[in-house]
Amino acid sequence: MTKPSNLQLSKLKIALVHDFLAEWGGAERVAVALHKIFPQAPFYTAFYLPEKLGQHNQYFKGVAIKTSFLQKIPGISQLYSPLRLWSVLAFEQFDLSQYDVIISSSNMYMAKSVISQPSTLHISYLHSIPKYLYGYTTAKNWRQTLIGKLAAPILNYKMRQLDFVVSQRPDILIANSKETQKRIKKAYRRQSLVIYPPVDIPAKPPSGSKDNFILVVSRLVLAKHVDLAIKLAQKDNLKLKIVGVGSDYGRLKAIAGPETEFLGSVDETTLDNLYRKAKAFIFPSEDEDFGIVAIEAQARGTPVIAHASGGSLETVKDGVTGILFPKLTLGSISVAWQKFTKIKFNPTTLYQHAKQFSYQSFSNQIKSVIKNHYQGQL
Repeated sequence: MTKPSNLQLSKLKIALVHDFLAEWGGAERVAVALHKIFPQAPFYTAFYLPEKLGQHNQYFKGVAIKTSFLQKIPGISQLYSPLRLWSVLAFEQFDLSQYDVIISSSNMYMAKSVISQPSTLHISYLHSIPKYLYGYTTAKNWRQTLIGKLAAPILNYKMRQLDFVVSQRPDILIANSKETQKRIKKAYRRQSLVIYPPVDIPAKPPSGSKDNFILVVSRLVLAKHVDLAIKLAQKDNLKLKIVGVGSDYGRLKAIAGPETEFLGSVDETTLDNLYRKAKAFIFPSEDEDFGIVAIEAQARGTPVIAHASGGSLETVKDGVTGILFPKLTLGSISVAWQKFTKIKFNPTTLYQHAKQFSYQSFSNQIKSVIKNHYQGQL
């Protein structure tokens, strides 16, 4: 039996399991970070759609990626929301018996449901419990469709039962925030560790002047409430730049005025410059699990105006690194903007706050969990 204190991680066979690779967000950033820590580990995922990742697919080139039977379904790019009903079956069919450690990165597709050997250590990093099962705002308001209204009560009940069962399979649950930790305890009746996601922190404190625009970096979906930033820009005649793509683009574009610019996906260099130059970062996301982008902005000296819910209560220090507003209304965010304009935020303070969420901190904590809990033979 190997003692945890003497464990050499390089000798372990490690597999990474991720819900699906078909969009770029915080969960995918964590997946990339995990592969950086364990570069020899393959990915097991429900399906992989490189065209959906755009320029971010560069992070997965040359990586061993094994997909489930869902990959072969025609039109998967338009169907992966309803196909979540078969996600547990997809992950259960993976043979992971050869691995010493499995690290699953799980959310709506329940990658945590993989079946492991008794000697295998299964660590599940939970970005969220499946929001669509527990009454949280989701990317699409599918309950308002006819099928959703008819099927939701029965399907949700059965899926919640299944979600509870598979949540008992991992040996260790890791929550990406205290907010998620609370949700895990309530939904799964299990304790979890909190390890914040890794954030790209610049080597030096921010410097330089700000330009006269506000910034949103987000998937363009319902729960992100990007429309509030657009309405604020219109009301106060503010120049707004929006980075991101998503199903809500058409609606948002229709209500936006000439002061709003949609940039779509941008490369990391362009994004870094936008963060540094923005006067404020607008983050009206509802019940955000953590919110990596809000930390990225602070790390570059840009204060955040965020909705006071979810992970934002942990990542934004009200009046110090940004402003929190209580209601998802134009009036509430407008009051926050007026407060914002009267405070002189210290870029160095923002940078120091963000440093606690670094990649190195994430890496050290993940390795520590393995060393403290792996009990197999080498």
